[in-house]
Amino acid sequence: MHPGIALWLCPDFLFLDKMEIQENIINKVAQSGLVTLDPAIFYPAGDRVIYDIKDNLYMGLILREKDFREFVKEHDWSQYAGKYVAVTCSADAIVPAWAYMLLANRLAPYALEVVFGDADVLETVLFIKNIAKMDIEQYSGQRIVLKGCGDIPVPVSAYVELTKKLTPVVKSLMFGEPCSTVPIYKKR
Repeated sequence: MHPGIALWLCPDFLFLDKMEIQENIINKVAQSGLVTLDPAIFYPAGDRVIYDIKDNLYMGLILREKDFREFVKEHDWSQYAGKYVAVTCSADAIVPAWAYMLLANRLAPYALEVVFGDADVLETVLFIKNIAKMDIEQYSGQRIVLKGCGDIPVPVSAYVELTKKLTPVVKSLMFGEPCSTVPIYKKR
């Protein structure tokens, strides 16, 4: 339909003007007083790297201390500068704690963050550290909706952490989108 043409409702030439329709639409979501908080704002941009110690195992099974120490001494750790690094072992091998400690010691001066675990653990740690820095008082007495989907994957652990932090100060806490929420908490 052309923008300037009226909408015909019946053959008797009764119609509603397009402008009249727009004026009667009420945005109840906007009037609800809900504040949407997208957990993705706590996602730190930057490269993620998984350092798998399996590549340092002799025959894929054993970590030989002398060889490993030589590797740690000679390896170019500066390649991890400005990156988030998870240190793990994907092989079914027993790796002593000191090996991970050596890696952490060498990575720490370069990497933005070093964690023990896989990519999921890394994301959890990064989200939780950023959530810990948030000013929760800005949400005091508010009706909060934690956004449930978006372009950036948010670990469940981030939702749990946000729930723990927000529950003591908010009027209500919901999950989803303002037009379709799941209630989590309501102050009594």
